[in-house]
Amino acid sequence: MTLFVFLAVLSAAAMHAIWNALVKVHLDRFLSITLMTLGMGAAALVVLPFVEMPKAEVWPFILASVFFHMGYRTFLIGAYKAGDFAQTYPLARGTAPLLSALGGIVLVGEVPAPLAIVGIVLLSIGTLVMSFRGGAHLERLNLRAVGFALGTSIFIASYTLSDGSGARLAATATSYAAWLFVCDATWALVLCVAFRGPQSLPVLARDWKAGLFTGVLSGAAYWIVMWAMTKAPIASVASLRETSILFAMLISVLALGEKMTAWRATAALGIVAGVVALRMG
Repeated sequence: MTLFVFLAVLSAAAMHAIWNALVKVHLDRFLSITLMTLGMGAAALVVLPFVEMPKAEVWPFILASVFFHMGYRTFLIGAYKAGDFAQTYPLARGTAPLLSALGGIVLVGEVPAPLAIVGIVLLSIGTLVMSFRGGAHLERLNLRAVGFALGTSIFIASYTLSDGSGARLAATATSYAAWLFVCDATWALVLCVAFRGPQSLPVLARDWKAGLFTGVLSGAAYWIVMWAMTKAPIASVASLRETSILFAMLISVLALGEKMTAWRATAALGIVAGVVALRMG
């Protein structure tokens, strides 16, 4: 991984943390995630006239990714309902890089360097420690919440591998990302109307500014990740992306006045050590 790609993925992780910290939409989780997805699609529509139509061999990856993203959102909402957000979300994000690494070895034939493997493990452990606050509340997770969280991580790893492979096969990562975001938004709109009815559309329209903001920021962050996966091993990029939880911690301490506790410092050191190992690997 070159220094430019390394810094680009770190910036994507920071963008991911920033929009999560700053944007609050007064909707339920299903509508909130739908609104963000529509915002990504709306931003991508502007790009479509300037990118190539994907070749036939690229479309299976786009369609698979739409399916995996749908599964990701479904299981993530289920995890939120079954358990505490502060535990279930990082559990999903912390285990996804390990699954992506295993999938990359088996499906893509990418075997990370030994030092990169160390970095992936350290990042995952640091993320999990950060989420569980030193493990103090680990025993409170019920099996249903764990199941949904792990299911979420499987879908994250699945769309990561699908998008990494598809972006490499496409003419450009920008072309792949633009068409993926539009297709994903179209399907999200269909599901929203199917499950919530046409009356949900005016509700979404009232918060269109928040949706566009989160969509642009989230879309830009993920476009960087997909571009980076065309330049570096998928597992390494996927793991480095999870440093977003470190940026979120820094925002909470510096901007929101939360305390830098011992468990946070320990987890941060683990994540930083993982980042260094990935860069050296």
